[in-house]
Amino acid sequence: MSIKVIVGAQWGDEGKGKIVDLLSEDIDIVARYQGGANAGHTVVVDGKTYVLHLIPSGILHPGVACVIGNGVVLDPQAFLEEVKFLESLNVNVHGRLFISHNAHLIMPYHKLIDSLKEQGASKIGTTGRGIGPAYIDKFARVGIKIVDLLHRDNLVKKIRSNIEDKNQLLSKIYNSSEMDVNEIVDTYIHYDEELDEFIKDTSLYLNQQLKEGKRVLAEGAQGAMLDVDFGTYPYVTSSNPTSGGACTGLGVPPTAVESIVGVAKAYTTRVGNGPFPTEQLNETGETLRKIGGEYGATTGRPRRCGWLDLFSLKYSVMVNGIEEIALTKLDVLDQFDEIKVCVGYKYNDKPLKTFPLDLCTIEGIEPVYETLPGWNSGISGAKNMSELPANCRFYVEYIERYLEVPLKIVSVGAMRAQTIVR
Repeated sequence: MSIKVIVGAQWGDEGKGKIVDLLSEDIDIVARYQGGANAGHTVVVDGKTYVLHLIPSGILHPGVACVIGNGVVLDPQAFLEEVKFLESLNVNVHGRLFISHNAHLIMPYHKLIDSLKEQGASKIGTTGRGIGPAYIDKFARVGIKIVDLLHRDNLVKKIRSNIEDKNQLLSKIYNSSEMDVNEIVDTYIHYDEELDEFIKDTSLYLNQQLKEGKRVLAEGAQGAMLDVDFGTYPYVTSSNPTSGGACTGLGVPPTAVESIVGVAKAYTTRVGNGPFPTEQLNETGETLRKIGGEYGATTGRPRRCGWLDLFSLKYSVMVNGIEEIALTKLDVLDQFDEIKVCVGYKYNDKPLKTFPLDLCTIEGIEPVYETLPGWNSGISGAKNMSELPANCRFYVEYIERYLEVPLKIVSVGAMRAQTIVR
């Protein structure tokens, strides 16, 4: 039994799509284990740019099967649009793309409530895709699962009960118009017809495939620092992007996990609100954003940019059990004379031993920086480590020494070929 888990080791947007695509060459199945259409994985293949939100980026390899697990909250409309997008680019998904029958559905009222809540003073900075409200219903035990679509009478009963509750919220709290039960039921019954060929007991499928010796790559969305338990709560996502979420999100045993790979940028970014200790609200941040094209793949929002935060990254290595790192966007740092890295935090002038999880402390910390020499030359054509400038190699080695984890993959550009595998 062999599962390799790929996790975002920072605040998301680390370039997991490219790494999953790269590693899929030696994989039989790629399985997504949490999140929803708020994720955005960008992959460039043969000059074509693919932006995927729900479907694993392994789909770009013809011989690879792809699974959307039970831990994902599925927006049927977004999924079907993504299928059409891939088909328009001659990517065949039929017969090798499966959705867990046990996954929860994002309903129209989830999206509406999400967007209305984000208009208030206590906004989190979500994408407004209904992810949080869908997970709320899941854990409140009133969610609608894909398998519920098979039983129309029961589906109508569950949706009617939910909408009676949501309409109270919409009309009395948000002064919004109420939603129509029958319209929603008809829409989702139609979705069921279109989704039918993709639905599968994916937990059974994955466990059977593992017993047959198939290799599985489990991918999360977002990043570990957005984990609902181990991230900068409440400015987090509503699920567990950390490696532990892979087992519950796919219905596979922990004993099947063979290795865990963390994906991290050579600097740090964050989308939405919340603490960001190394954020650079200055020319440095603007330069990183411009060179790195740091705009959300899902929303187009400009990402907040800053220096590499090794202190939080070491925490992420710990909680995920990361055994190797894939470092992305190293080429974005080509133009800097000096590069700073955060090697610790201070709070009230006292050094912290590990990443703090209470918001008051996080918002009051002072990052401690080391300054490293830049390399001031382009590295996008490098095929191996020896072709990188000495200062660039030193930067990579410095990160390895600090994290005590090897950097096995170093990305020096967006293309598949612009990758150094050590």
